[in-house]
This record gives sequence, C-alpha cells and structure tokens, in this order.
Amino acid sequence: MSEQKTGRLYGVGLGPGDPALMTLRAVEIIAEADVVAYHSARHGRSIARSIAAKHIRADHIEEALVYPVTTETTDHPGGYRGAMEDFYTEAAARLAVHLDAGLTVAVLAEGDPLFYGSYMHMHKRLADRYPTEVIPGVTSVSAAAARLGTPLAEGEEVLTILPGTLPEEELTARLASTDAAVVMKLGRTFPAVRRAFEASGRLPEARYVERATMAGERLGDLADTDAASVPYFAVAVLPSRIDAPRPGRTPGDGEVVVVGTGPAGPLWLTPETRGALAAADDLVGYTTYLERVPVRPGQVRHGSDNKVESERAEFALDLARRGRRVAVVSGGDPGVFAMATAVLEAASQEEYADVPVRVLPGVTAANAAAARAGAPLGHDYATISLSDRLKPWEVIAERLRAAASADLVLALYNPGSRSRTWQVGKARDLLLEHRSPDTPVVLGRDVGGPAESVRTVRLADLDPAEVDMRTILIVGSSQTRWVRRGDGRQIVWTPRRYPEG
Repeated sequence: MSEQKTGRLYGVGLGPGDPALMTLRAVEIIAEADVVAYHSARHGRSIARSIAAKHIRADHIEEALVYPVTTETTDHPGGYRGAMEDFYTEAAARLAVHLDAGLTVAVLAEGDPLFYGSYMHMHKRLADRYPTEVIPGVTSVSAAAARLGTPLAEGEEVLTILPGTLPEEELTARLASTDAAVVMKLGRTFPAVRRAFEASGRLPEARYVERATMAGERLGDLADTDAASVPYFAVAVLPSRIDAPRPGRTPGDGEVVVVGTGPAGPLWLTPETRGALAAADDLVGYTTYLERVPVRPGQVRHGSDNKVESERAEFALDLARRGRRVAVVSGGDPGVFAMATAVLEAASQEEYADVPVRVLPGVTAANAAAARAGAPLGHDYATISLSDRLKPWEVIAERLRAAASADLVLALYNPGSRSRTWQVGKARDLLLEHRSPDTPVVLGRDVGGPAESVRTVRLADLDPAEVDMRTILIVGSSQTRWVRRGDGRQIVWTPRRYPEG
C-alpha cells in the first residue's frame, strides 16, 4: 500500500484590491486549488475573498479563518497577543487537515502574502511540513504610488516602510531621517502619525491614499485629511524628493541649521541631523566635512577652507536671509570647538536678527574615543583645546594646571598639527607635575574612519610624534583604571564613586 501524498500549500497574493491587478499565476492557483482559505473579521466579510470572488467556484471548499479579536479588548489570559497566537495555531491546524488529506490549499492574501499579511502566520507554522509556494502580489505601497502618479523612490534614495502602530517618537525619528516613506496601518493611529509627520518637518510633503485601486478610493494631502474619516486601509506617503516641486520661498522662509556629523561618516549621524541635511537647499561647511554628506539632486554645496569660520557663518546667514534653508555642516558636535559658536556670533548682529538659527547636536570626538576605549569619561571631566590659534598658550597652560590639580579627567582637542608640534610635549610635562607617570592616556585617531586607531599608553610614554590634528587625547585622573581583559582587549574606565577624604 503506497503512502498517501500530502497536499500543497499556496500563499496567494491578490494585489491591492482591484481584481484586475491579480497576477495570472494567482488566478491559475485558485483554479487548481481544492480549498480556498481567507481571513476575516467576526462580521464575516473578507476583503481577500471579495477580490478573488469571481474565481471561487461552488465546488471549492472554503475555509473562513475568523479573527477572534481585531481592535477590541479580550479576556484571554494571554491578552491580545495570546488570543491571536491561539487563533493562528488553530487556523493552521484546520488547514493541515486538508493538506494531510492530499488537498491543495490556497490561502488568499490582500497585497503580498509576506508583506504585513496574515498569511505569514500560516506559512511559519506549515511551510516546513508541506510543499509550499508563495505567489507575490502588488503591494498597497506600489498601488498608492501609482495612484498618486509620483515617483516613490529614485536613484540612491532610501525608501522606509513604517507601521503606524510604532511609538510616535520612533515614527518622528524615522520620518526625519529617511528620503521617502510609506506609513501603513492608519485608522486609529492617524492622529499620532500626523503629529509625527509634523514634528519631523515632513507634513507639507506628505500625501494620503485610502483604499488604493478599490471602490471608495481617496487621494489628498495628509495635512488636509480629517482624522475621523481615516480607515485602516489607508497609507501616508512621502514621495521622492528628486525633482519634486518645492514650495515658493520668501525671505521669511529661510533658516540656518548648524548640524554635527559626528566624528566620521553616516553611521554617526542622528536621525534629526539626517532630516535637516536632506531638507536643506544649501550645504555650507569645511570641504572635508561636506564630503561626509551624501550628494542630493537639487542641493547646492558651498565648501571652504577650515580657517574661514566667520566668513562661512555670514555666508550661510545671507543665504537664509534670501529664503534659503541652509545646513551648516560641522564635524563632531557643532557646539564643541566647532561652527555653532561662529554662526551664533554672526547671527547676533542686527542685520541677521530675524534669521532663524537652530543647532543640532552630534556625537563628539571625546565621546566616540571614550566609547572605543571603555568609559574613561565616567566621572567628572574637562574639555580643553590645545590649539593656541585662538587663545594664548599661557591661558591653555593655566587651565591644564587647574583641571589637573582638581583631579579631572581631561579630553584634549586639537593637540597637534604640522605647524604645531610642541604643545603635546608641554602639556604632558605639565600634567606629570600633578599625575602619576602610570596615568592612562587614550589616543583616539580617526575614530569611526578608515584609519581608526585607539590605544592607551602611560602618560610618561606619551610621544608627541604620534599625535596629529586627527587625534584626540583622553588623560585619566588618579582614579582612572586601565586593565587587560581575558580576551586581550584593554579597557579604560573612571569609577563614578570618588573616595572620601
């Protein structure tokens, strides 16, 4: 007696709603199937079944997989998640009975079966036990873009798909940092989603699409959409920015945003900074820092030398006074030995009094180097620049003595350059008057960059020849510890508790 063969499972994508957008393969599979299954709410109406209705025959076995809950509360001991887990397990068991009997089962799914769809819960429970094929379908994302008639993402733009059920702050951060986006699962989430678009500065660009390709389709601007009218089957869309019409600008629309890119490339950018860089008409900055920012069509880049900070600040403010949105690009954090001071100093002049100026923080070189080494900044510390280009060395030396005598950890910026080679040695000798020769010193060079080097030496062994402008020094206090762990890695940390007496 031969062993009975099991049936085959199909996840059938039906597209966004218009039956004409079903694929030929989807129609073929439904025709071949013995069992047609679909999910529905307790009212019994299934959008998936309605899309495929004309392909369902009287001799098909129909399995309606009815959700026990949708948005309402439940008395299930495991709450909503527990109720749904039990439901998916029971639904999969029902389909398994047909598959074990050798029948072919087609599970219908709106859009694409593996894109935020209920079919995936059947797939995860059955695909390892039965022959399975997934038939892709046109997603609501593609349908929405098509109905809007606008490019969704172009060139090197990043498209982000977000569920509206994310926390509002998370939505805001992701919308601020991406190029193009689609937010799904609206309905009751719409007020929070709209606030996230507004907080991220993206609301003017956002479009609204409801029931794309279906009866009752509605298109419009997200800002003008009545929250009370928004169903679950609606999406918010941020289309491509490339070649998108920009609203007319007047002088009062301009602003300057000073942004910090962190110590290196894109991994160190905050979402807020990404958003500001993407929204800018003009980028102004030291050429080396501008090279860290992706090139975007339509933006104008104004690179300059590192020693013209005042001129750069006034240039940015003049652009903003003409209605341009300007991002002044700075390395690290713009407020730590960087461009924020120059911009704010220029902006204090009467002629720029009406130009809005914002400063967005970035990861500092000190924080980056400290994290690579461990936690040397875990207690009180002072940040001092060794550059005597803008202040006398006597002032620097006095501050070093004061910080050293107070037993503060020191983060030393701008320690040396081709034209300044003696400051590191002077600083080392001065600190040795207050610190043990064994005090750990972290040398962080090009942290986050391709030539990154982070190592720790004794203060007495600090060699000025090994320090350049791309290096930051972190000098420990009397309490800073320096050990080698079992994996061979050195770690440096400063305890948070300081000894009494």
